[in-house]
Amino acid sequence: MAAMPPPKLLFVTGKLAEFALRRQLAELAPRVGFDYQVAVLPITVVALAPMTWIARHLTVPPGIDRVVLPGLCPGEPDVIAERFGVAAERGPADLRDLPEFFGSAGRRPADYGAYDIQILAEINHAPRLTRAEILAQARRYRAAGADVIDLGCEPGECWGGVADAVKMLRDEGLRVSIDSFEVGEIAAAVAAGAELVLSVNHSNLAAARDWGCEVVVVPDVPRTLQGLDHLVETLAFWNVSFRIDPILEPIGFGLAASLGRYLEVRQRYPTAAMMMGIGNLTELTDVDSAGVNVMLLGFCQEVGIRSVLTTEVINWCRSCVQELDLARRLVYHAWTHRELPKHLEPNLVLLRDPKLRVHGEEARRQLAERLTDRNFRLFAEQGQLYVCNRNMFLKGTDPFALFAEMSRREAIDPAHAFYLGYEMAKAVTALTLGKNYEQDQPLRWGFLTRPAVGHGPRQSPGDSDA
Repeated sequence: MAAMPPPKLLFVTGKLAEFALRRQLAELAPRVGFDYQVAVLPITVVALAPMTWIARHLTVPPGIDRVVLPGLCPGEPDVIAERFGVAAERGPADLRDLPEFFGSAGRRPADYGAYDIQILAEINHAPRLTRAEILAQARRYRAAGADVIDLGCEPGECWGGVADAVKMLRDEGLRVSIDSFEVGEIAAAVAAGAELVLSVNHSNLAAARDWGCEVVVVPDVPRTLQGLDHLVETLAFWNVSFRIDPILEPIGFGLAASLGRYLEVRQRYPTAAMMMGIGNLTELTDVDSAGVNVMLLGFCQEVGIRSVLTTEVINWCRSCVQELDLARRLVYHAWTHRELPKHLEPNLVLLRDPKLRVHGEEARRQLAERLTDRNFRLFAEQGQLYVCNRNMFLKGTDPFALFAEMSRREAIDPAHAFYLGYEMAKAVTALTLGKNYEQDQPLRWGFLTRPAVGHGPRQSPGDSDA
């Protein structure tokens, strides 16, 4: 059987990116297996042009199987497909990501996203909140990925409104647990629909027989497993469902030993359900929570701890639920596929970018030589800020000094000055943290990334020299 001919692709670009695109395709096409042509449209940066404008200015040669458009072009590729009768798709936002776009590197496997760890999100000091505040926080937790809403009660007090709060959340379609040792408070919550009690030790064990729901078993004495065996045996004899939490300790107060207790419990009870309350580490450590959450869920995944309790009290933990939702998918894939948890979940890389793209000064100078308009292009890499247009090529580390030189060479109106200041602030932030900077695009902050705000002066797609 004759081999199928390679597909013929047409890559659409603007005048500035033509050289870099051709260089990338010359290396990529033989390796991936496609033939290509490049359509250079009469615009400096084609990413600024909507699909309708591209359709008016594009010519598709005969024999083309697919048109590949820059990823940032506004509009839908269907406009191109319908006009020319050929398949069209949006490529990556940056042409340097074409290898990942055409290959497997950097792409998630088709089965990525499964998990088996349940997230309980605690509403702390729930009795102090109004019903509206409780409902709003519960809805936010659910949207972030929580499976169960945990109502955290006040130690030593009995919350008279606990049943109403539980019923309100159940009416909202939410699953609810109650975090209390008070027997009367727990009984009211369970009667209203709470499905899990946190927690049970010998102080309230007798009542657990009548609640008719699952409970979390904790040792009588923290930092030990004292009383645990008797608690487990008693609950099992009563046919009360339970999960065991040996209690995680903060750094400096027995963290390593507490992790050892989780391992010991797993050895004692190979098939028992287990839970970990992770707030003792995330809330009580001066560090952004995402990395800690990933590490703890990796431990849970390997040990068979299938539920975690989190809080979002201190500011650096304000997104713990969503971090855990992403992390549980990452660690599940790593564990079940025996694959390193790397290049799978970029949304958890928040402070720095997964990979820095570097063109180099010579490439920047070559680009500047091809500019034919006065619009400023800003770049940031390898500790340097670059500013160029048809009249200048500047580089430096001080944005104030660069702007002073720009103003000396050309008049800059206030609106454009504000825009340039905003972009330079982004560029300096990127250099400081080790992130990629792209003019007019938001800095990437993983799942915390927000859409770009409205910008000031921008080039017009209708101006071929824009």
